Amino acid sequence: MRLGRLGRRGPDVPDEVSSVLGDRARVVLSVSRDERSGADLVATTTHVYAVRSGSVELERPWHMVDTGSWDDQTRLLTVQWVDKAPASVWEVELPSTFPQVLRERVQATVVLSDEVDLGSRRRARVVVRKDLATQALLGQTILGRGVRSTDPGVREETRAALDRLREQVGLD
Repeated sequence: MRLGRLGRRGPDVPDEVSSVLGDRARVVLSVSRDERSGADLVATTTHVYAVRSGSVELERPWHMVDTGSWDDQTRLLTVQWVDKAPASVWEVELPSTFPQVLRERVQATVVLSDEVDLGSRRRARVVVRKDLATQALLGQTILGRGVRSTDPGVREETRAALDRLREQVGLD
C-alpha cells in the first residue's frame, strides 16, 4: 500500500501495478479493476492509467479527458478524449471511488470554458485547462458533432473565442 500526500493512506495498489508504474504513481487516489479487460485502473493526481499483464496500456493526463459518463446499472464508465482517440469504456468493479475521482480530477483541470455558437445548430467549446503535472495553462478547442475545422469560419470563430479566454486568464 502506498502512502498519499499529507500522511493520508492511499488505496491498495497491487504490487504488479506498483512495479510497472514506479515513480509515475507517486500519489494514487483510486484503484479499480476493469471487469471487461482485467486491467487495473489507476487514478493519480496527474494521470489516469490502465495496467494489464505487466504493461501500461493507457497513460493519459487528466486534461486530455473531454467527457466521462457513468451508468449505475451497467457499471460502465465511458471516457471521451479531447484528441478524439477511441473512447475508453471500463466496467468498474464496485465498490469504487474511481468514477468520482475521475470527475474531480477532470474538473480540477478546467480553468475557464465557453461555448461557441457556429450557427445551424453547430457548436464548439473552447477551454483553458491546467496540466496538473506541470501547472501549465493550455488552450483547447473541442468541436461539436458534425463540425470540421475546415468548415468556413470555424477556425476563425474558435480562435477568437479561445483568444478571449486566454486573455482573461493572463495568457498572451
